[in-house]
Order: sequence, then structure tokens, then C-alpha cells
Amino acid sequence: MYLSRFLSIHALWVTVSSVMQPYPLVWGHYDVCKTQIYTEEGKVWDYMACQPESTDMTKYLKVKLDPPDITCGDPPETFCAMGNPYMCNNECDASTPELAHPPELMFDFEGRHPSTFWQSATWKDYPKPLQVNITLSWSKTIELTDNIVITFESGRPDQMILEKSLDYGRTWQPYQYYATDCLDAFHMDPKSVKDLSQHTVLEIICTEEYSTGYMTNSKIIHFEIKDRFAFFAGPWLRNMASLYGQLDTTKKLRDFFTVTDLRIRLLRPAVGEIFVDELHLARYFYAISDIKVHGRCKCNLHATVCVYDNSKLTCECEHNTTGPDCGKCKKNYQGRPWSPGSYLPIPKGTANTCIPSISSIGNCECFGHSNRCSYIDLLNTVICVSCKHNTRGQHCELCRLGYFRNASAQLDDENVCIECYCNPLGSVHDRCNGSGFCECKTGTTGPKCDECLPGNSWHYGCQPNVCDNELLHCQNGGTCHNNVRCLCPAAYTGILCEKLRCEEAGSCSSDSGQGSSPQGHPTLLLLTALLVTASPLVF
Repeated sequence: MYLSRFLSIHALWVTVSSVMQPYPLVWGHYDVCKTQIYTEEGKVWDYMACQPESTDMTKYLKVKLDPPDITCGDPPETFCAMGNPYMCNNECDASTPELAHPPELMFDFEGRHPSTFWQSATWKDYPKPLQVNITLSWSKTIELTDNIVITFESGRPDQMILEKSLDYGRTWQPYQYYATDCLDAFHMDPKSVKDLSQHTVLEIICTEEYSTGYMTNSKIIHFEIKDRFAFFAGPWLRNMASLYGQLDTTKKLRDFFTVTDLRIRLLRPAVGEIFVDELHLARYFYAISDIKVHGRCKCNLHATVCVYDNSKLTCECEHNTTGPDCGKCKKNYQGRPWSPGSYLPIPKGTANTCIPSISSIGNCECFGHSNRCSYIDLLNTVICVSCKHNTRGQHCELCRLGYFRNASAQLDDENVCIECYCNPLGSVHDRCNGSGFCECKTGTTGPKCDECLPGNSWHYGCQPNVCDNELLHCQNGGTCHNNVRCLCPAAYTGILCEKLRCEEAGSCSSDSGQGSSPQGHPTLLLLTALLVTASPLVF
């Protein structure tokens, strides 16, 4: 009886554990790069894919605020309580530790009481926008492995953008938009991650899930990494082979979860109402108590250790690789082209080690972007073949069309060429100049051709305004709709509602009630005005 009860309890525990375990053990940890095995020839090294352990990456970042003087307390100022926006006797004073709220408090140990947090200055300069950029930099490529979580001590902002960089902050791409009204703030339909799929997982969305006013249980904003993993690995992330297969074969998917920097753009504080209370501006500010970013150093599955030394993260490369991300073969180990390790087959993956070099022809200098050369008899020269990392040229020293040179990278860096990311609706083509600026269509501007010049509005690209509220007014009571057309009263037509509808039909008559008075026709109105002006006054 006891044995059967024990077996029942054991079976129940196994079932519960399998449900609660979010990361099945069969994934493989990839925590060993090589191990010795015995063969007929004796002991030999067996190489396998390997990567550093996922950890809290906020321990290694540098934070920068823009504007630099946006933190409250210099000079000291009062602000309103979080729970009661009209109790405005709290003080922020940078010279007093108990009253200071510097940026480093976004990354300290949570759980203290009272909680510690960074806080901005209040919106005392309203209606000038209260906007803050918080940049998190690692000086190293990292791979995100868990949700980005931002905990606000104030109300969550009405408008915010989370951005990422892959080139150490030189260019930025949006990760996700947040707003109380996505259509009004960013001209985007609201969505959540649940609205995405495998085919649209890389779509940049605007969500209204995390934007609200003063609510004690509404302080957290997420950027969902695991939910996006689940499109490939299933809701419990059990089919990791599917996710790993996609990461191995789809560079854009792998790059989506890879960053060198993150930027939080706070664009409008939590207002809570339609209008800003100008009598109590001390109730509007930003305050963040915690930011969580989990990930690992990107080492291309060629290292298990990432060392933090002299405020810098560096992979300790294995498999005869070298470089900040183990992104090239060591000297004298270029017998075949460098390749990242592979997660597959689970659980050990494939190491793709660099092998000793064989004799090559002539001077085959390709800056690590190719290990193959070809002699061109007609030109009496040697050129590199099959340049990788989006490079081209005799020595793989140029960038492919649609990419431009990363000025902060050496020629042998795998990230030497950056994709232009020209907006397809606003740019003439997908190529850019050496500074990353795209060639824009008429009426379009911006480095990526995603902004409109004055007099134009975005509608599947920048289109000239048909009407506006400044120069191109709709006439005769018409209203301008999205700058693209006038909504005319029933009796009028034309681009600016300048024509009587009955004129087009040739049916205007004095007894029709249309066009019988100066007020009903712009031409008659103008003639009446001229006659009144020209007639002498009679007393």
C-alpha cells in the first residue's frame, strides 16, 4: 500500500513539475565548448556549440540621460504624492541623499522600504514637452533572453518608445511603441503581441496595454521576449528545436533579439485626463524604480565565458576563434570560412570550429570576410570570393548595396556594414550614402525617408496636402479630413468645396434656392463686396 501511494505521489510530482518547468532540461545548456572522448585512436577533443549563461545585464551597463540635467533636485523642487496627485509637499533635493533620486537607483537592489527610484524634474515648463531619453549601453553585442521589464514609481507614461541599436548607438530602430491612444500618438492601430504570428513576429507594434494613469497596480511595462519565442517553441517553450532552427537560419530573427544599446524615450508623462491641469504641474513627472534586462554576451556559440574587465565585456573565445564576439578565425586557423556555431542538433549543437590554414594563392587579404580567393589572369590580380558580412570588393573592403560602412568598426569586424533600413514608401531605392542617409522621394525627408516635409502628410508615403487649416482652407463650410480631401456640404463639390453641385448638373435656377444670393456663391459674394466698396456713401 505504501509503495503504491509513493508511486502515485511520485507520478503526481512528475506531472506537476513538467507543467511548472518553463525551460525543459532537454534543451541542452550549451555550457561546455569541448570535452575529451575516447576513440580507437585514443583520447580526442569533441567540440560542441557553447554560450555564456543568461544573466541580469543591468550589472554591466552604462546609463545616460538626455537632457543631462533632467533629474530632479538641482535646484530642489516639490512634487505631488504618487497616490494623491493633489498632495504636493514632497521634496526632491540632489544635495540630500535621503531626498535625491539619481539614475543609478533604477538599477539598485529592489525590495527596500521605502522604495528607491530615479525621478525627473516636474512639468513646470508646460506646454513645452517633458521628454527624456534613457540610454542603456553595454559596449558589447548582447542577446536578449527574457522580457525587458520597466517598473515605474510614477504613473506609466501616456507616450513612450523603446528603441534598440546594433551599432553602439550610431543608429536606432524602434522596438515597440506605447501609448494611451496609439492612433492619436503614433498614427498606428493598437495591437498586442498576441495579435502577431510566426510570420509577423518581427512587426513593430504600438500597444495600449501598458499605458494608464495613477493606479498602484499599474506600474510595470513589458517588452515581451518570451511571448515572441513562443510562436516557434510553443506556449510552454517546449519545442526549442523549432526556435533554435529559426535562429540558426533566419538572420533577421536572430538580429531582432540582439542589441548593443537600448533607449527608452519618454515622450509624455501620465496625465490621467484629457487636459493637463496647469494649476498643479508638480503632479506630472517620470519616476522609474527598476529596469530588468536579461541576456547574455553574443559569442556566436564559440564561448561559455564573458569576462567583465575594465568596464568592458569580452568573450573568451574557443574553437580557434577570436574577436569581440568570436566572429572570425584566429591567424593560421583559416582553413575554411568562419561560421557561427549551431544550436542543432539538440542537445550539443555543432561547433563549426576553425581549422588550420592550408596554402593559399598570392595575397588573399579579405579582412576576415572570406577565406577564398581567385586569380584573374586578365587583370593579373587576386580577388576575394564569396565575401560575407554584407561586404564586397576585391578585398571585401566595400559594403553591399543597401548597406553602409560602420565608422566605429574596423574593417575586419563582422558588423562593418550596417543595413540602410530606408523606408520603402519614402525612399527612391533601398541604398544609402556613406553616412546612412537614404535618397528621399519628393515631399519626404529624414535620414531614413520616414518623415514628411511641411505641406505634406504621410499616407502610404508623403503626399501633398490637398487641404489644411493654414493656407488651403475648405470653403463653404467644408471640413478638411486628414489633409487629403475636403468633406463638403451636400450643396457643394470641388477640391475645396468651391463649386455648387447644381452647376455641374446644369440645373441651377433662381427658384432652386441655390446661387440666388451673394451668400450662396463665392463669385457673387466678391462682386457684392466690390460694389459696396466702390459706391459713395449717401446721407
